Amino acid sequence: MPVEVLICDDQEAFRSAAREVVAAVKGFEVVGLVETGEESVVAAGRLRPDLVLMDVNLPDIDGLEASRRITGADPKVVVLLLSTYDLEEFSSRIAGSGAIGFISKATFGPEVLCEVWARAAATD
Repeated sequence: MPVEVLICDDQEAFRSAAREVVAAVKGFEVVGLVETGEESVVAAGRLRPDLVLMDVNLPDIDGLEASRRITGADPKVVVLLLSTYDLEEFSSRIAGSGAIGFISKATFGPEVLCEVWARAAATD
């Protein structure tokens, strides 16, 4: 069974790029693409993904709050936060978000996706 991935980002270009990264990794499948934090919470409840790739800065609720809501509703969902901003700008708020971690969008690729998923599987 593939790892089902929901991608949440308000930029179409990054949603497309992230979809290509996921498609490039055997055993992973994109099950949904959304633009806002609110949409991610609804979609996660409906789609029940294994992994959510979540932008931090979103137009309604931010990715940190969306992560809190998603993992609060289903602790088995793994949320990975992504941003173009530096970790230092919001590192103190990540701990309470329920997310497994933070990755810069500039470094996100197939290897990173595999590493994050392996780390998540090891904590189960």
